[in-house]
Amino acid sequence: MKKRKILFLGESYRADAITWMKGLKEFGDFDIITWELQTPNNSKLNRFRRIAEYFFAPFAIRKIIRKEKPDMVIAERTTSYGFLAALSGAKTIAIAQQGRTDLWPEGSILLPFKKFIQKYAFKKAHLIHAWGPVMTISMKERGVDMNKVLVLPKGIDFSVFTPSISNATRIEAIVTRSLQPEYRHDSILKAFSILNQKGIDFSLTIVGDGTRLSFLKDLAKDLQIENKVIFTGRIPNTELPRLLQQSNIYISMPITEGVSASLFEAMACNCYPVVSDIAGNQSWITHRENGQLIEIDNIEMLAEELIWSFNNVESRNNAILQNRKFVEENANYNINMKIIADKYHELLDLRNKN
Repeated sequence: MKKRKILFLGESYRADAITWMKGLKEFGDFDIITWELQTPNNSKLNRFRRIAEYFFAPFAIRKIIRKEKPDMVIAERTTSYGFLAALSGAKTIAIAQQGRTDLWPEGSILLPFKKFIQKYAFKKAHLIHAWGPVMTISMKERGVDMNKVLVLPKGIDFSVFTPSISNATRIEAIVTRSLQPEYRHDSILKAFSILNQKGIDFSLTIVGDGTRLSFLKDLAKDLQIENKVIFTGRIPNTELPRLLQQSNIYISMPITEGVSASLFEAMACNCYPVVSDIAGNQSWITHRENGQLIEIDNIEMLAEELIWSFNNVESRNNAILQNRKFVEENANYNINMKIIADKYHELLDLRNKN
């Protein structure tokens, strides 16, 4: 029997995308080909070029479909690649909402246009992924047919993200989010500056790359904490578990969040989560029970709660055990990706009958 083929539309280098595709190959025996925009979104000029490239993308995608004849098209982000999937003319389409709403930034003049293309993508898709319950709220508001929605995270590979007990005598914190303004790394650095002024020892590892890298390096210098902050730059995803295992506190301060695989990875490696107090995190974290919820940009609160977290060893250790159990039960890559791959085969069988 011929292997079924999937065309993936999205940024194939992203850890999230790699997990999704790897799981489909492993548990669904799919062949996967990819297509993505080639212009990086890192300057004003490139932004215009990227928009032009996006405008011509439907023709490029239809050409690939004619040549490769994939059985289905899958795409990440309902307002970008998801819309391109909807225009592709493919017989079977699955799209994934990546953020809480994907309508971002909230004050954008393009918001009415984004709402329009998202609605079209939702209508054309045969299966819609919500990686967690927080994403379904906006879907219901947008009038999505909820029978098409699969609410399930891709999950964490527990053979890679394994727990380790840190015997560190100081705060060994890690941040694994992209170095973009919405992740508020500047607030994190300022909170650690407060710790430094109080004479509290720490190390802070900032993983990844992004538009704010040089700004954040300069800020660490200005705050006189550069000798305690490690910027790793972009690393292979295979190196991430080791860095998480060496840390005892995971910090993530986004101003908006869908479902964070980074948070699950940290939980799986026994890092204590200190995260922003927003809907995407409230789904998983209860303040001072299994982690900390911090008001956005409240650097004093972040500093205080970091000190509280580190000093309350028993509470922290109970949370770590509770969180590991939670991810094992709800975010197991082997179980969840098998369900997703089976769902694709089921959908293809159904669509091929019609």
